[in-house]
Amino acid sequence: MPKVILIQPTQYSSESGLLCKQKRIYLPGLALPLLAALTPPHWEVKLTIEVIEEVNFDEDCDLVGIGAMGHAIFRAMDIAKEFKERGKTVFMGGYMVSMLPDFVRDYCDGVVIGDGEIAYPKLLSDYEKTGKIQSVYNFPLTNLNNLPIPRYELLTEKKIGYMLPVQAGRGCPHACSYCSIACIYKGKYLSRPVEDVIRDIKRVKELGFSRFFLIDDNIASQPDYMMELARRIKPLKMQWGSQCTLLIAKNEKLLNEVAASGCTILSLGIESISQEGLNALNKSWVKVNETAELLGKIQKKGIAIASEMIIGTDGDTPQSIEATAEFAIKNKIPAPKFYILTPLPTTDFYKQMKSENRLLHEDYRKYTAADCVFKPKNFTPEELEASYKKLYKLVYSYPNIIKRNIFNKGILKNPFTYLFTFFGNLVYKKFINRGDAPNIL
Repeated sequence: MPKVILIQPTQYSSESGLLCKQKRIYLPGLALPLLAALTPPHWEVKLTIEVIEEVNFDEDCDLVGIGAMGHAIFRAMDIAKEFKERGKTVFMGGYMVSMLPDFVRDYCDGVVIGDGEIAYPKLLSDYEKTGKIQSVYNFPLTNLNNLPIPRYELLTEKKIGYMLPVQAGRGCPHACSYCSIACIYKGKYLSRPVEDVIRDIKRVKELGFSRFFLIDDNIASQPDYMMELARRIKPLKMQWGSQCTLLIAKNEKLLNEVAASGCTILSLGIESISQEGLNALNKSWVKVNETAELLGKIQKKGIAIASEMIIGTDGDTPQSIEATAEFAIKNKIPAPKFYILTPLPTTDFYKQMKSENRLLHEDYRKYTAADCVFKPKNFTPEELEASYKKLYKLVYSYPNIIKRNIFNKGILKNPFTYLFTFFGNLVYKKFINRGDAPNIL
């Protein structure tokens, strides 16, 4: 029986150079269990999530597949190199590989660009027929119909938290210039049949979980679809979270249905409190003078907020970054995350910075979102990095962690979620103290 190992690498700490590790992962990804479900039954498949377990380089196998997110690409390359030196056939995928296939080509035998549902089975078939794989597999999907149920049981045997991942759609209709999703999907959004999504949620419930996370990049981008999905989720009496934009708060009917269906936490890309900065990043559809009000509407429904914000836009100043800290604390955002604006290779923002001669270098190992790698308009790079560290230390001081979570009115409606974000803050604080951008839980 042939065997494939599918690996999700962790990342190196930018401060210490050591591998980032956790005792438990509370939000496991979906890619590996979905690929496992696409693996023919006569293949043996093993999943390794490196942030909570060790990679066994001596394991007997035929193929090794490595999928990396963000800065974990460098650990992925090292893992690939080690397996290659041991004579294994290695393929790589994930959004960083999809954006920079030539960057990793020397470390593996083949790359999967973009979606894997067609590419991965073909890769396995090629290996069975010839003992080799092609150098590139690029088979974009036109729909997300008939996907199998992910092999969740391969996750439940590991040290995970209280929820499992489910996907309703991929992509985003917006085209923010700094965004990797916009770079890969180019404004396209594909949604799965509602019946298939409900089937997966029911499987999660069968496994004894009362919570799931919709890992979509923007669940509210198709309001009618999301309305139907929320109505179908409600009778299942599950709690769930997801990611979307603040625009969900402008659709009161949709927000009510989402809250009533059991949504307890939403990750929102607030990005900046500088309208000038947002406009320059092709995100002018977000209006900063509405942000606090829209956040309030969401939180009043009992939905906790996990926000994503970037600093270093052309509209940012030292004063606006101080105001960003005040904004997060005043609005009692339970789980705010901040990043230094980073020109990810091949994005429109990267192309702009390069054309304006504003890139400091192209050493991608330093493109960590905790280091400044371009010339900001109103700072020196060193000043921006110092402002970033000051921002995090202020927002994640123990008094402010308690204020944003334990003393948040939302804890009365949703105690479990706010306790979850409280302990999540403590995990993030460990990353911050060692100089890293907080990693996904």
